[in-house]
Amino acid sequence: MLHIGQDISIFSKDIVAIIDYSTIQESESNQEFLKTAEEEGFLMSLTDKPHSFVVTIDRIYLSPISAITLAKRVGEFPK
Repeated sequence: MLHIGQDISIFSKDIVAIIDYSTIQESESNQEFLKTAEEEGFLMSLTDKPHSFVVTIDRIYLSPISAITLAKRVGEFPK
């Protein structure tokens, strides 16, 4: 289980991607991806100031924890 913020933990095997939130400003594709996820009810914000977004098989989480920290944590656990 990977803790991604607040009281939310997810199975590492369910993670599709962990992406640095700053790429939103650089990537129109990422902006559209998150906008669509929000419109369709798949986006869950865990903070007002996200540092990363975590894509899982059924949801996208905006996390207050950096993508680097989350990636390191995933590496510590078997899938």
